Amino acid sequence: MAQVTIIVNGHSYVIGCEDGQEKRVAERGREVDAQVRQLAKDVGQLGETRLMLKSALVMADDLAELREQTQNLTTELAEARAEKGRTELTAVAALEGAAARIERLAVD
Repeated sequence: MAQVTIIVNGHSYVIGCEDGQEKRVAERGREVDAQVRQLAKDVGQLGETRLMLKSALVMADDLAELREQTQNLTTELAEARAEKGRTELTAVAALEGAAARIERLAVD
């Protein structure tokens, strides 16, 4: 198991991770640090635990919003695909009807 040292709000933390995931964990650590530092700048130092908790709540809220947006987009995409399917079926039916009329005209 690999380990990565991340720094959040000036404090170092050693985090274990799967081999090969070090870069990803380090990047997430930088994101957490940026969030914690921004929150500390906005509201002041609340104490390390409260600052981390509040930052985690802000990030969890952001994630929940992204999940909701993803679900809405997935639903919209499914509806668009269904509408496309209905439109294609309507077009096929119209073309089949036209082809049948042309065949009748050709026979007459």
